[in-house]
Amino acid sequence: MTVLDARAHRSTEGGPSFSLRNRVTRLLFAVVWMLFARWTPRQLNGWRRLILRAFGATVAPGAVVYGSARIWLPSNLWIGRGSTIGAGAIVYNQGAITIGENSIISQRVHLCSGTHDHRDPAFQLQIRPITIGDRVWIAAEAFVGPGVRVPDGVVLGARGCLFTDAEAWTVYSGNPARPIRDRVMRD
Repeated sequence: MTVLDARAHRSTEGGPSFSLRNRVTRLLFAVVWMLFARWTPRQLNGWRRLILRAFGATVAPGAVVYGSARIWLPSNLWIGRGSTIGAGAIVYNQGAITIGENSIISQRVHLCSGTHDHRDPAFQLQIRPITIGDRVWIAAEAFVGPGVRVPDGVVLGARGCLFTDAEAWTVYSGNPARPIRDRVMRD
């Protein structure tokens, strides 16, 4: 049996990609979020931050996380002061997702830090962290893929899909997202 065959054999045995502790934590968080956070009004944001912190998230004061946001594993989330994760956003953080200060993750945005190796016969999981800088706006229903760096000041337009690192202070649009102009702030 070659090395490739041995690796493929092990990966097709049906074992889980994540530890039992990871899976139990995610299940417990999902139940707690559903019962105590998902239905809460916007004014109870402090309560939602408390629940996220209890499950290991780093959530700065003043950060806003809507109750309808779906977070895969809170301990893989860091969100800075004044940033928002909007209604219906999906934070699929199998790997770390870091969101800087004063950034907006709009409604129904999808942040995905996991992918699969298409060259591997067993499509093994690959985890690649996402880093989002300060003063970034990821607009409605946009997608940010695994391993992408979104530096300070970037705007990703509605339904845009970013699969590669962006340039700071640039506006992107489309699928795949392309730069359309520099982002220049008004005084």
